[in-house]
Amino acid sequence: MSAAAPYLPAPTGPYPVGTTSVHLTDTSRPDPWAAGAAARELMVSLWYPATPSGGPRAQYMTLAESELQLTSRGITGVPPDALSTVRANATVGATPAGRPRSLPLVVLSPGFTNSRSALTALAEDLASHGYVVAGIDHTYESHATAFPDGRVTTCLARAARRRDEGFREKLAAGRAADVSFVLGKLTDAHPAWPGAGLIDPSRMAMAGHSAGGAAAIAAMLADSRIRAGIDMDGATVAPIPEAGLSRPFLFLGKQSNYTPGSGGAVTPGTRNWKLLRGSVVTWERDWKLLTGWKRWLLVAGAVHASFTDLALLADQVGLDTGAGTSGARSLDITRAYVRAFFDQHLRGTPQALLDQPSARYPEVTFCSPGD
Repeated sequence: MSAAAPYLPAPTGPYPVGTTSVHLTDTSRPDPWAAGAAARELMVSLWYPATPSGGPRAQYMTLAESELQLTSRGITGVPPDALSTVRANATVGATPAGRPRSLPLVVLSPGFTNSRSALTALAEDLASHGYVVAGIDHTYESHATAFPDGRVTTCLARAARRRDEGFREKLAAGRAADVSFVLGKLTDAHPAWPGAGLIDPSRMAMAGHSAGGAAAIAAMLADSRIRAGIDMDGATVAPIPEAGLSRPFLFLGKQSNYTPGSGGAVTPGTRNWKLLRGSVVTWERDWKLLTGWKRWLLVAGAVHASFTDLALLADQVGLDTGAGTSGARSLDITRAYVRAFFDQHLRGTPQALLDQPSARYPEVTFCSPGD
């Protein structure tokens, strides 16, 4: 490992970025994973355009979270504190900038076992272009979530995953409920964050990675406030009704798993089906039921982690992810297409990037599965 601390690339937008975290408690429902927990507790990070500030940069995650994220994955080749030393760009507690009710809100949901920090580079970039971003840590679905009182929760949901009795459906439904609760806490009469008055509640959307991407469809079906959604590399589960889902949706995935028509190459139900090909069939099923604006984009050389910070950080510390495209490049691609999608559908600014292949991003293929 090199001596330099791992770091996230600078955001590409014109605004300085501030960040803060809020601890929210939903007393309307018990926790789905912790037996006896009468309420659902969540940690949510907010990134937002800010006034220039000389304050400290945000910590990527705590030492305890870093240790658990690495050891739970069996990663021993880097120091256990490595993820707590990552240099992010946002300034802690910087004063939010903008006019009341002027900024669109994007909710980000990470993959199963990942914390909200795994999508920080995307969040910082969106915020630098004038978005408020809320990253949700889905408690007990991450290897580690640190709370302000010093508690660190672990991934209790893994036991349910091993039993697999409706696990994916339960996961998606619970995440949809988490998202709706967070939207309410940021837009009700007494919001949980002092800067929430900047948010335009008529322009809210969601993107997620892996299980978080699958949850985007579940959340949109459950909550009409979510105007548009993105699934980054996640096999979907929530059934779209026959009437269809008419709000804009983007599938953004790796070529190796999500090439249309490739699902027939492996016997359904086998381990290979689950690992390699089963996922594309879920997109093909949903594609027919997405009746509004939609795109299916594939990234050559990407691996599952390529749509998060983790491929970039792995490259920096010398871990091989097996990707044919560098983590830095795949992050550039992810930022560009995600922001273009939200600029078009939350701001009404047409984006040529979404209409046809681009010479700037030759790795990206547009798919048109047979309807």
